[in-house]
Amino acid sequence: MSIEFIGKEAESLLSWAGLTDAIEAGHRLPKAEIKDLFLYRGKDTILNRAAWIDGLAQLVKVATIFPDNVALGLPSIHGAVNLFDDKTGDLTALVDFHLVTKWKTAGDSLLSAKRLARPESKLILILGAGPVARSMVEAYASHFHDARFLIWNRTAAGAEAIAAGDARVTAVTDLQAAVGRADIICSATMTKTPILKGEWLKAGQHVDLIGAYRPDMREADDAVMTRASVFVDSRATTIHHIGEMMEPLANGTMTEADIRADFYDIAAGLYRRSSEEEITVAKNGGGAHLDLMTAHYIMTRWQGR
Repeated sequence: MSIEFIGKEAESLLSWAGLTDAIEAGHRLPKAEIKDLFLYRGKDTILNRAAWIDGLAQLVKVATIFPDNVALGLPSIHGAVNLFDDKTGDLTALVDFHLVTKWKTAGDSLLSAKRLARPESKLILILGAGPVARSMVEAYASHFHDARFLIWNRTAAGAEAIAAGDARVTAVTDLQAAVGRADIICSATMTKTPILKGEWLKAGQHVDLIGAYRPDMREADDAVMTRASVFVDSRATTIHHIGEMMEPLANGTMTEADIRADFYDIAAGLYRRSSEEEITVAKNGGGAHLDLMTAHYIMTRWQGR
């Protein structure tokens, strides 16, 4: 079987609605088998993720995450995505790593927002000014068509740079005040210490937590978890793997029973808000099965061009 090399030129064929539909469809198939391998050296990480969804395909994704590369003017994340045929195990596609990661990460949280945020949401606050923040503006705007955006970043210049290039975006410096104004709050930072406080939240808000991916990382404090109804994209890749969930569970702030649903519960109608006043939180763990669904969607669109 020939191997497809699918690069960034495939992006023009993709849509956020198409991707979220593909993610939902993937969760109606047999539950994914997922295995992660993490290696650490200080702040640096090697992440090897594998997933197998019977009836869809298999995937192995390898990423190196070196945060200090930013100071060298280099990307902090590199990697490779390998997609294998479900019936034969043949390598069928090598898909651009950054393309898969961008669309998987943003599509994951967009699906949560579509299910949990109030449909009339108009003002969206994004914490962080990296590539994920830019992707989230694009993804949210595809569904919340009249939305305006606030961007906050520890270094104000980063937020100002995004705002300068997009008339929908305004840079802000007062995080607490911005949280109080927003309908949707999206945190996409590399912080290890919580920067989003539950006491700032108001009724009806939705919070997407993206940034934390290691046991020693979290963006929201315990009060966020106690005030909100908590959802995750995957119990298997968040509860015992990411500080955002591990710490509140360890200190007794919450129990696993407090997690309302994950994406496998969408079909049963459980991944939804219960009232207009409810505060909802969705933790984006971005497991390999979501990379698989995203890469397969990209390959399908590419082959059908």
